[in-house]
Amino acid sequence: MRLMKIAMLAASLLPLSSYAALGGAPAAAASAPLMLRAAAPQSASAPASGTAGSQPASAPAGTAPYSVRESVDANGVTIREYVLPSNVVFAVAWAGPVRPNMRALLGSYFANYVAAGESGVHGSGPLVEGNGDFRIESAGRLGRFFGMAWVPRLVPAGVRPGDLE
Repeated sequence: MRLMKIAMLAASLLPLSSYAALGGAPAAAASAPLMLRAAAPQSASAPASGTAGSQPASAPAGTAPYSVRESVDANGVTIREYVLPSNVVFAVAWAGPVRPNMRALLGSYFANYVAAGESGVHGSGPLVEGNGDFRIESAGRLGRFFGMAWVPRLVPAGVRPGDLE
């Protein structure tokens, strides 16, 4: 019985450490997030690649403006971290049946998230707020929540937050 309690405690604490806070270092290697790809900036005039669903080619090491790391928490929420070469998370995105732990996900920007929620019109619509220091777009309904938060001053040149998946 005691072993079961320890296992339940560990399972409840693991999601808190499975992803990085916005503006901080990416998730620790111990949580083994999946490295998706290194992304090179794409110009608007670049031709579309062959088939739908294909991954863009990785840029040579050292030239990519960011990489994407993905992990899934215990509640089935997919978390994507957009990481600069300097090992700083400049954006996070989430999608899943529930909202992730926003305090852990946003870190020091959590207060900005709370302020954005309080300043807007209250209701069931999406949350789209921000300023020069923090931006958030969050929406969803029971069983399907999604959103993205980013720090505009950290976004690499030539990268538009709307292009991040």
